[in-house]
Amino acid sequence: MTDVHSKEVRSYNMSQIKGKNTKPEVLVRKFLHSKGFRFRLHDKNLPGKPDIVLPKYKTVIQVHGCFWHGHEGCRYFVIPKTKTEWWIEKINGTKQRDFENRKKLQEMGWKVIELWECELKKEKVDKTLVAVLKSIVL
Repeated sequence: MTDVHSKEVRSYNMSQIKGKNTKPEVLVRKFLHSKGFRFRLHDKNLPGKPDIVLPKYKTVIQVHGCFWHGHEGCRYFVIPKTKTEWWIEKINGTKQRDFENRKKLQEMGWKVIELWECELKKEKVDKTLVAVLKSIVL
């Protein structure tokens, strides 16, 4: 199956996808800040450069995009019909890296909270953020 976009259009579309400061990530940061939490962003000294680092609580928060991190059983994770094998390999590599980084962080004594993009959608966001709050202070 061929791509529905030209090479130039596909290239532009892909270039617009952000790895940092995504809408779900910013949503979580604004919520935490409003509750008085102070944090660091993308700490290069920690495995995987976690999205949000709360040193006081020795906690990191990773906000994963459902597609890019292969959220199993999620309606936002659909493997593309073009270059399928390439995408499967790419997403599986991301999942493996996530697993290894989580393991390293836990071995270093960090609590790891992983949030999925779908958990931050309108109908679930309040419940998710309250759960995050409880996880941090427990």
